[in-house]
Amino acid sequence: MKTKKTLYFILMYLPLAAALLALQYLPDKIPAHYGFDHQVTRWGSKYEALLYPIATVLIGYFLLAMAKVAAKQEEHGENNKNVVIVTGILVLILFNALNGYFLYTGFNKVENLSSVPLDINQLIFGIVGVLMIIAGNIMPKVRMNSIVGLRTRWSMKNEITWKKCQRAGGISFIVGGIIMIGVCITMKGTSCLLSVLGIWVILIIIDVFFTYRIAKTNG
Repeated sequence: MKTKKTLYFILMYLPLAAALLALQYLPDKIPAHYGFDHQVTRWGSKYEALLYPIATVLIGYFLLAMAKVAAKQEEHGENNKNVVIVTGILVLILFNALNGYFLYTGFNKVENLSSVPLDINQLIFGIVGVLMIIAGNIMPKVRMNSIVGLRTRWSMKNEITWKKCQRAGGISFIVGGIIMIGVCITMKGTSCLLSVLGIWVILIIIDVFFTYRIAKTNG
């Protein structure tokens, strides 16, 4: 757990350290917002590059608070706390990647994201796909709580139902993550975004249905 927490805090503060270091090299005006057409819609001060890293730190502490809440809902051990910490590490990896991407666009004053070799949707959802595969592998370890895991009114019926639902949810996360990575390899832009949203909708419907069926099967 100590190693995980060390990695957690490194990932939480790394974007801020990178942005502070980059400030002296960034142009005074950088792209501050892009539209759905990937064109710059607003230019802002280079100091706006600090907003995203600060948000990352705040989200990091929020997830740590959730880890403590999850731990209190577990009678023995810190399994749930450990799962939330690992989930937080995965989230922070995504935020670190995005921070690096937008520092790159700021340095180069990119006016059209389509000119960047790596499409922003491919970056985000490709990483999310990998994170879903990892999350799917740790879901069966989650004990019943109100913070993390596949939680519906049916999955929280009892411990047996909960465990079976987490195993089913873990499998769907892994399969969904693999499909998402495939989409990100073959598609980009709006097509990638819409395809990923479609995958998520299907996964939600399947997971909710599974929790209902498992609860009914287990009385």
